[in-house]
Amino acid sequence: MYDSTKSLVPKFFNETSSSYEKIVTYCTFGKDKYWKNQICEYLPNGDSFLDLACGTGILTRKIAKKFPNGSVVGIDITLSYLKMAKKKSLSEKNVSYLHQDAETLNLSKKFDCITASYLPKYCNPTILVEKCIRHLKPCGKIIFHDFTYPKNMLVQSLWILYFKVLNLTGFFLPQWKESFANLPKLIKSSTWLDTYESEMKKYGLAVKRIPLTWNSSAILVAQKL
Repeated sequence: MYDSTKSLVPKFFNETSSSYEKIVTYCTFGKDKYWKNQICEYLPNGDSFLDLACGTGILTRKIAKKFPNGSVVGIDITLSYLKMAKKKSLSEKNVSYLHQDAETLNLSKKFDCITASYLPKYCNPTILVEKCIRHLKPCGKIIFHDFTYPKNMLVQSLWILYFKVLNLTGFFLPQWKESFANLPKLIKSSTWLDTYESEMKKYGLAVKRIPLTWNSSAILVAQKL
């Protein structure tokens, strides 16, 4: 299941780096900025941060600005996104970017905090959590964020209608058509909150869920005790 889900990544993102930030802003009605600001509220004080699946570096740059004396590393599997992230991060001197897959993460250092926005639904939680634990300092934090399928029936109806409209929009934005068509099915079928919480607890982490925007997304915060 996780292999087939991960296979969507190149279909969604190989040709979309130049338009990503506009699309994620418009398609979340500006909530992407709010959600990433909320992630930053849970960052621990520290001097080393790792942002998984950093994309064009939106969250990576926010972390770098909050901790100007810290070191922030962003990794991503898609080279075009890394190229865009580097271009947009020229003023952040404490940021570096590496081409790596989060599920095969292999860095020579540990971090005070590891973040990921929109990544969990694509990955195998057993593999990803184990990789994070291996790269986490004592008392370090893992902060994951992703979309969730809302539970309220009225919100569900609006959610379904919204993605129908978005799917139609894909005909005018062909590079995003695949993403707009398949993303709602992926979100609806994903159990990432439950599975990642379960995996994190196996390592003795204290875990907290933070629902956002009528349960259309959520943050999962886990900390080594």
